[in-house]
Amino acid sequence: MKKIIALLMAMIMAFSLCACGGVDPAKDLENTKDKGELIIGYTIYEPMNYKDEDGKLIGFDTEFAEAVCEKLGVKPKFVVIDWDNKLMELESGNIDCIWNGMTITDKIKAGADVTKAYAKNKQVVVMNIEKVADIKSVDDLKGLKFAAEAGSAGESAVKDNKLDKDFVAVNAQTDALLEVKSGTVDACVIDITMAEAMTGEGSDYENLAISLQLTDEEYGIACRKGSTLTAEINKIMDELKADGTLDKLAEKYKKVELAF
Repeated sequence: MKKIIALLMAMIMAFSLCACGGVDPAKDLENTKDKGELIIGYTIYEPMNYKDEDGKLIGFDTEFAEAVCEKLGVKPKFVVIDWDNKLMELESGNIDCIWNGMTITDKIKAGADVTKAYAKNKQVVVMNIEKVADIKSVDDLKGLKFAAEAGSAGESAVKDNKLDKDFVAVNAQTDALLEVKSGTVDACVIDITMAEAMTGEGSDYENLAISLQLTDEEYGIACRKGSTLTAEINKIMDELKADGTLDKLAEKYKKVELAF
């Protein structure tokens, strides 16, 4: 019987290692330095991670991550992920962290270790500028067709406010804006950092505007449960705040408000 139990335990351990790709969170920092790179999961999201006219990846989070990697002595490797599957990408070892204007939620904290908050955010409703004046409360939004990024805080805000009767889940927040612009939905819920950066006069979405705020929240960086990277990133974050790096980035990308 003991031999059978031992065999079963060995099989369970083997299965667990296969399931997580052999990733050991307790060695994340060591492994990151050994391989010389930090693999960062992100989506295109102005002003956090987006491309300039020459196709270069820029943004607050992009430069923030580059500054952290410089102190770690490694290079950042940015990998576009499906935001709805971000925790799966992290757990599998495909990425080392999620760093892309990620709202700190109970779901995220249950599935990952999260750094201290570094930026403030809100989930806001964006719609045609001509209709904004008609919206005074959430009740005025009932009956409208909404879009939001699948797996995002925007989607949660839609559902929490019972605005999902006629709801469209899209792959990215930029897709949600496109849905409103094209008229296939009445409104979308996205991060205020993106809404302020990408709508209004002189933008590609000059006919869209913010109509209502639904939530207050904060951004953090997610690492694997038990990851040794979390504490190290927190330490470097404090250093970058102390030496003025983060304040300079917040000034450069004006729509970002630091949380500390």
